[in-house]
Amino acid sequence: MIQRLNIRERIEEKELQLSLFAAQSRLSKGRFRDEEPCAIRTAFQRDRDRIIHSKAFRRLKHKTQVFIAPLGDHYITRLTHTLEVSQLARTIARSLNLNEDLVEAISLGHDLGHTPFGHIGEDVLNDLCHGGFRHNKQSLRVVDILENDGKGLNLTWEVRDGILNHSKPEDNMYGENWGEVATLEGEICKISDIIAYINHDIGDAIRAGVITEEDLPPSTMEILGRSHGERINTMVCDIIETSWAATGLEGTKIKPAIKMSPEILEATNTLRLFLFESVYKLQSRQHKSDMARKVVRSLYEYFSLHPDELPPEYIRYSDEIKIRVVDYIAGMTDQYAINLAKKLSPTDN
Repeated sequence: MIQRLNIRERIEEKELQLSLFAAQSRLSKGRFRDEEPCAIRTAFQRDRDRIIHSKAFRRLKHKTQVFIAPLGDHYITRLTHTLEVSQLARTIARSLNLNEDLVEAISLGHDLGHTPFGHIGEDVLNDLCHGGFRHNKQSLRVVDILENDGKGLNLTWEVRDGILNHSKPEDNMYGENWGEVATLEGEICKISDIIAYINHDIGDAIRAGVITEEDLPPSTMEILGRSHGERINTMVCDIIETSWAATGLEGTKIKPAIKMSPEILEATNTLRLFLFESVYKLQSRQHKSDMARKVVRSLYEYFSLHPDELPPEYIRYSDEIKIRVVDYIAGMTDQYAINLAKKLSPTDN
């Protein structure tokens, strides 16, 4: 019965009404392994569902965003951050007549490779690993290899590209180190990631007593707004207005960009820099951050010396012991890493 309804094909036909700059699921560059199309879901919708049902996605609820082991119930976790990015990206994509399913899949998968303890854990592994460690590359490794007992999720090229290229430098947005994403949908996810973390990290920092509302740069509050909702609304509306050519309604054939107006971009960069200087770098010097570094280092050193104690499935993921160790540690939640480090080296904790 479902086959006769051709649900997927009808959705693909609806995609023809999207902007000429939108990614079309039926024109995807494909997967590593060919598959029969789903009867009711497009390729991008199928990717979204695979990500949501993955083990790595579930673990995000117990991974740090910025504040390690906070006492309150309302601090952002890696999972709630991911959901906020998805919501923002879908709103922008829908407004610009782009592919909402693609931005949702990229957004939900962009942080699957994040370490325990947020960027602190990432920095430690980056220092320890030959060749370095970056969470965006690990996210791609999760969906390509680590999930599904070593078979990966076999996602489309467009989703994989968005996941890999979502990461951003610490310097100014849209600067020379910004990097490129192949699709406008991927660009939307990249900027939505910033909008999400700037705003929820302000809330968490105020909640933790690290900063107050009065500490925020006055110029940014005048331009972006004084509340969480006002700032997000200003940024999102500005992106939609400034990127309006992406809708395809202006008749241009040249691929446009997803961008902010100069005034909003300057204010957003100022606010982002303020957070790096007043929140992120300060957090990295806290006692809990030292504990997190010690945990990650001890786990890395222990399993590098005792690779036979790694879970057996990690043998299938790589021939290199160091990569097996990194795969295992990067997938851990905060509490699992802490408890395991105590168990393996009780005298060091």
